[in-house]
Amino acid sequence: MGAAAAGLLLRTPSLARLPRGGGAPVLVVPGFGAGDGSTALLRGYLALLGYRVRGWGLGRNRGNVGALVPRVTALVTTLAAEEGQRLRLVGWSLGGYLVREAARERPESVARIVTFGSPVVGGPKYTATADAYRRRGYNLDAIEAEVAARERVPINCPITAIYTRNDGVVAWQACIDRSSPQVEHVEVRSTHLGLGVDPEVFRIVADRLAPRRKPEV
Repeated sequence: MGAAAAGLLLRTPSLARLPRGGGAPVLVVPGFGAGDGSTALLRGYLALLGYRVRGWGLGRNRGNVGALVPRVTALVTTLAAEEGQRLRLVGWSLGGYLVREAARERPESVARIVTFGSPVVGGPKYTATADAYRRRGYNLDAIEAEVAARERVPINCPITAIYTRNDGVVAWQACIDRSSPQVEHVEVRSTHLGLGVDPEVFRIVADRLAPRRKPEV
């Protein structure tokens, strides 16, 4: 993570020259066990590029997906109405799963999605948090089946799913979305905890969120 942060500092001048956001609204949702502080650098960077960017404002993400999906969905719906336009959603790890489900529920409120290190297969089953969920009484096989059932309703907005084979928290195979019609997968060389400060992740996020711009590879 330290190397990624150092790389972020070194690449600040080039990152600052990426396409401007033009005031487009962005919501950034943190991962399991984290709050808005974990995404502060990314949100600050997007604000520098001219986006109207917000954290989710719901405190620490405690992983209760059944309760959080409706709350994030309501937040997306409210913010889109306030902004008078569809939102761009960014989610780290479990936060990425939550923004995807909000987009599935309210497609009219979402312009596009970028996730990084987000399990889209199996819920927590293929993550380092699996044992913690089991101890809390969750049936991981049932959750996996529920996740698969929800995938039958496609997410139709563009999705960029960033993943790393060096993740260490989420099995990278669980980050591969085989259901959404407009998904692209981008591999980076990072760790799960390093994704939030990785300059290449920042570059990809800025490029994909940019209004009216064809994405770079």
